[in-house]
Amino acid sequence: MSAVITSASSIPFAYQPGANTPQTTDQDGSLNLIAAARQAGVKQFVYISFPPWAASFPLQDAKRAVEAGLRASSLTYTILQPTYFTEAWLSPMVGFDYPNRKASIYGTGENPISWISFLDVAQFAVASLDNPAARHTTLKLGGPAGICPLGVVKIFEQVGGKPFEVTKVPVEALQGQLAGAADPMQKSFVGLMLSYASTTTFDMTATLKAFPLKLRTVEEYARSVMG
Repeated sequence: MSAVITSASSIPFAYQPGANTPQTTDQDGSLNLIAAARQAGVKQFVYISFPPWAASFPLQDAKRAVEAGLRASSLTYTILQPTYFTEAWLSPMVGFDYPNRKASIYGTGENPISWISFLDVAQFAVASLDNPAARHTTLKLGGPAGICPLGVVKIFEQVGGKPFEVTKVPVEALQGQLAGAADPMQKSFVGLMLSYASTTTFDMTATLKAFPLKLRTVEEYARSVMG
């Protein structure tokens, strides 16, 4: 085994309270994998994380602990920090119900987000194996353009030819949910929603010079799912 690429996570689909959680899987499991990779003589370790967000929540705490453990190891590492996945955050799973023309927006919906396709994150992960620019580095990843959530709704309305019903979830409501949540998955989802409400876009120009990949757009995604 010469390289490891891992995106293992308990959230959302594998989560089991007390058994498969951000602590057991995202943190302890990933740190165990790093230790096993060192023992096996693996040359490179590519870890898929996400950018640091302002709120503290179990999934973020696990990601930051694993990043620190990987940087402290003797492995040649690449940490990929993709922002919000297009296919996940623009889907019914988190309130963007495009089949029924309804969208839940967290915060004002006016802050630009660098939505990125998980397929493009996979491209970066594989490209990292042969690219010297990926060694011992952390790469923040986003899509080709920053688009605010309300702008995304407009794109879907244009592609589908019908208006969307938009519901805004205030930041104050999310903060209350985070404070009152006891379940690690609920805390993590609300933490991610809070970060969604405040995150801003970033420039991918330098990264794309080192990794000349073609990134998928939100409009391409909208056309693919709206038929």
